[in-house]
Amino acid sequence: MAGFVQIIEMTSSRFDEIDKLDREWHAATEGKRTLRHSVVARDRNNPNRYLVFAFFDSYEDAMKNSALPETSKFAEAIGAFVDGPPSFVDLDIIRTEN
Repeated sequence: MAGFVQIIEMTSSRFDEIDKLDREWHAATEGKRTLRHSVVARDRNNPNRYLVFAFFDSYEDAMKNSALPETSKFAEAIGAFVDGPPSFVDLDIIRTEN
């Protein structure tokens, strides 16, 4: 297996506030987080829809990251800025190509 990716989908008209919280989370989890890489994207056809692609070495590493107190605090805080609960898709990476 080549890793794990979690796709998080959310809608919000207040993305700037979410982005600020995300930057604070990155600073607070420096040296602790297991997140290896992330991509944040906005839907061209629905500008309030966002997708986050969070890459980890394994599912277990993703769960360690989710268990960080800073991650729980972040997840709770963004609730004030999203239009509904985010949805999550958990994927085992089978192959990557460049």
